[in-house]
Amino acid sequence: MLSQTQEEQVLALAQSVSLLRARDVAALSLPTVILSRLVKDGRLMRIGRGMYARPDLPLSEHISLAEVTIRVPKGVICLLSALRIHGLGTQAPHQVWLAIPHNSPTPRVERPSLRAVRMSGQALTAGVQSVCIDGLDVPVFNAAKTIADCFKYRNKIGIDVAVEALRDGWEQRKISMDQLLHYANIDRVSNVMRPYVKSVAADHCITAWT
Repeated sequence: MLSQTQEEQVLALAQSVSLLRARDVAALSLPTVILSRLVKDGRLMRIGRGMYARPDLPLSEHISLAEVTIRVPKGVICLLSALRIHGLGTQAPHQVWLAIPHNSPTPRVERPSLRAVRMSGQALTAGVQSVCIDGLDVPVFNAAKTIADCFKYRNKIGIDVAVEALRDGWEQRKISMDQLLHYANIDRVSNVMRPYVKSVAADHCITAWT
């Protein structure tokens, strides 16, 4: 029979983190079967495979992004998932879009559903910001970098999505022309973006890229 002391240790650990992993429990040399008992008793809730949280913890709509960050620590939330974080466009992705190093193996994540995009160099490291999601610091590309990425990967997500994000970003004042140019150069899509940026600039009577 499991001791109350062991259960209290697991619950204390759950109080110190937003999401509790089975491996965190095992690292304390505690039997992971305790987690199932606590879930059955309603003192923990199962979020996903090997992932638990306190039942009183209010989880956001972006909890899946926090899960992915724990499972794939070298990844960066990108493209449609990043647009959702920044409130740009109308996309509601059913997968978590994640940028990973070019030479990394494809992450084996059954849940949440993951869409990995390989990047390297500055394309992977530039424009990364930390967003707090359910108590966890989640790396996400900023709005301007995300928009540039949308044009770079327009064949994957559609040029209409990229253009919508560009217009929303400017109208919501979440980007500047200088920022767009900076990340467009990193992604090597400045020529692709130029006519769309000029169109947005013309609508707002400002000077765009020459």
